[in-house]
Amino acid sequence: RFAAGRWGIKPNTAGKQPGRGAQEKKSPCFVKFSEVERMANMRAEITEKKLKAEILQLEKEVADIVHPFYLGKKCEILQDMNRHLEAVLKEKKALRKRLVMSRCQETLPIDAAFHRYIVELLNEAVTFIEKLESHLQTVRTMPQIPNIMKNMVSKLLVMDLEELADQILKWGEWQKEVYSDSICNTAGFDFAYASIGVLTKKLN
Repeated sequence: RFAAGRWGIKPNTAGKQPGRGAQEKKSPCFVKFSEVERMANMRAEITEKKLKAEILQLEKEVADIVHPFYLGKKCEILQDMNRHLEAVLKEKKALRKRLVMSRCQETLPIDAAFHRYIVELLNEAVTFIEKLESHLQTVRTMPQIPNIMKNMVSKLLVMDLEELADQILKWGEWQKEVYSDSICNTAGFDFAYASIGVLTKKLN
C-alpha cells in the first residue's frame, strides 16, 4: 500500500499552480507597450538605413574630390600648371631684361669678316631712325596734299592781287601828281578799277 501510495499515485499538480493560465494571458497595457516598442525599433532601423543611404550618396558625389586617385591626378595637374607658370615668369623676366638692355652692348655672334658691314648697317639704321619721324609726318600729310596745293594757289593769287592793287594805287597817286586836270585822273581811276575787276573774275 505504501509502495502503491508512494510510487503509484501521482500528485495533483493542478492544485499546486492555480494561476498559471491567467499569467499566460498578457494584459492590454503590456500588448500596447510591446507594439509601441516594436514600432520605435522599426523607425530607428528605417532612420539608420536612410542615414546610411545618404552617406553613400554623399560619398558617391564627392568621390572625385576625396578619393586618393583623383586627388593625386589633381595634384599632378596643379604641379604641371605651377611649373608652366614658373617657366612663363622666367621667360617674362628674360624678355624684360633683353628689352631694357641695348643689343649694342652685347657681343654680336657674327664673324669678324662681316663686322664692317654690320657697322655700316647700324649707321644706316641710326640715320633711318633719326629721319623716321619726318618720313612718317610726310606719309601722314600725303592725303592732304591736294588741299594744301589748293590753299597755296589761293594764297598766291591773293598775294598777287594785293600786290597788283598796291601797284595800281601807287600808279594812281603818281597820276595825281603828274596830271592836274580831273579828266586824266578819272580815266586813270577807271582803268585801275577795271583791272581790279578783271583780276577778281579770274580768281572766281
